[in-house]
Amino acid sequence: MEPFLSLAHLTVLDLPPPAVVRVAAEAGCRAVGLRLLPVAPGAAGYPLQDDPALLRETLAAMAATGITVADLEIVMLRPEIRIGGFQPFFEAGARLGAKHVLVAGYDPDEARLTASFAAFCEAAAPFGLTGDLEFMPWTNTPDLAAAIRVVRGAAQPNGGILVDALHFDRSRSRVEDLATVPPDWLHYWQLCDAPAERPATTEGLLHTARAERLFPGEGGLDLPPLVRAMPPGIPVSLEIPTLELARTMGPEARVRRAATAARRVIAAARA
Repeated sequence: MEPFLSLAHLTVLDLPPPAVVRVAAEAGCRAVGLRLLPVAPGAAGYPLQDDPALLRETLAAMAATGITVADLEIVMLRPEIRIGGFQPFFEAGARLGAKHVLVAGYDPDEARLTASFAAFCEAAAPFGLTGDLEFMPWTNTPDLAAAIRVVRGAAQPNGGILVDALHFDRSRSRVEDLATVPPDWLHYWQLCDAPAERPATTEGLLHTARAERLFPGEGGLDLPPLVRAMPPGIPVSLEIPTLELARTMGPEARVRRAATAARRVIAAARA
């Protein structure tokens, strides 16, 4: 089975959404993920919900290429979050035909975080969107076990867990524990590679995650067991920022290399 490849915006974050769509199509991907909300104040983000012209241009690129939008990002569930403020975001997602929203937990009170996640999923559901909680070591859902607790506690039919190969390794989550995750919680997952040695600091973890990952099969992550553990039909998001390489290699070449490497690793793992 040919994998359903989606290009994550972080891989080419300097490109606006219409260009991301075109680069994804040239590499043979079927979908994209788009960053409408920045990861931090001043960081890159493309608020299509506030830019009708850019939204129209993105929709035109999608129509011309056949590329769809798999997911939108990134929603930070902080203690002070106001779910009602996401209405324009949801409406833009519906215009784009998006399916999923990447959600991150930044609330140390797990009961409140669970309630916020439940409320977000409930608000997103009428727009055909899932809420996919990504566990990352520096957040308040640092590993798979924590994500399972929150999603189970929220008990929303459109709630899910997002597995990122890098964070899965850095959080020391276990492949065998994925068997405890209901398959309908896994809507898509993110594939990349990285050096086997785990950074000792949060700064090191963040630098690798946001700037310097490796293409699948070119690092030290144990990817084959993870590939086999994930449902074969769900989208595989290629989230592989390589800022140093980007100095000498254009986005088209980097995305083609990422897609080729992902297909090779997936095919070998499932052979």
